[in-house]
Amino acid sequence: MKDFDLSITICSWNTLADTRACLESLDIVRHEGNVEVIVVDNGSADGSPDMIRSFDFVRLIALDENLGFTGGHNRAIAEAKGRHVMLLNSDTVMHPGSVSGLLEAIREHPEAGIFGAKLLNPDGSLQYSCRRFPNPIAALFRNTPLGKLFPNNRFTREYLMQDFAHDEMSEVDWVSGAALVVTEPCLAKVKGLDPEFFMFCEDVDICWRAKEHGFKTLYVPNAVITHKIGGSTSQVANKMIVRFHKSMFMFFRKHQVGQVVWVLRPLALAGAAAALSLRASLYLTKNLWDSVRWKQHR
Repeated sequence: MKDFDLSITICSWNTLADTRACLESLDIVRHEGNVEVIVVDNGSADGSPDMIRSFDFVRLIALDENLGFTGGHNRAIAEAKGRHVMLLNSDTVMHPGSVSGLLEAIREHPEAGIFGAKLLNPDGSLQYSCRRFPNPIAALFRNTPLGKLFPNNRFTREYLMQDFAHDEMSEVDWVSGAALVVTEPCLAKVKGLDPEFFMFCEDVDICWRAKEHGFKTLYVPNAVITHKIGGSTSQVANKMIVRFHKSMFMFFRKHQVGQVVWVLRPLALAGAAAALSLRASLYLTKNLWDSVRWKQHR
């Protein structure tokens, strides 16, 4: 018998201010259900552990090393005492009704194994947090010069579900790991996040595996959360660019290359690797150029 209906797990890495704001918002909404809050601190050096300890409703797991998003959440999941588990980013702020909205959706939709909240940017605009499964072609158009040349291309629109109103509950391919709930039956099948994904694409992967086990993924628009984006990753931007594209390739190799006729699989893998390498190189080049320009104008 579980002690709580929902365990909210958070990974923190040198995001003291963001984590504090997140926990302050949780202190307001945690009474909407029988929930526990677990924070895994991945070896922060900014005083985060002491700040986290000041919240008496939080259970802190303080680590000496950085296990990444996946490793940190898996550690929390192993110690969670709730029936269901919610992965929550440290750079989020919960709105009133977010916890109750998710718990209500879980009760009303037992056929679903994963639920995602409606995410907003800090300025209140919509964040595209429910999407279709990615593919290398969509990646070529997403935040790239090619995408700027063709801003209304159908590959980006379909991937981001830009034609979806985002104001009604709907079954989707995957939802952002910034605010993702995995139910007890689903978690028993998928066994947590895949540790091969240190960071990035672990949310896409778990939604894919949930679907393979017969569970739906639902987008829940009445559970609203503000997501800042990049609270931890912006501290090591270039490293995270490489990590993201590596994870994208791993996802394609793990789940999608098998859908290609076997004789063409080596070509498909080579093409995906080339496309993602080109995309990563463009990002790194832009960052280098921006850094040079910034130094010239100091």
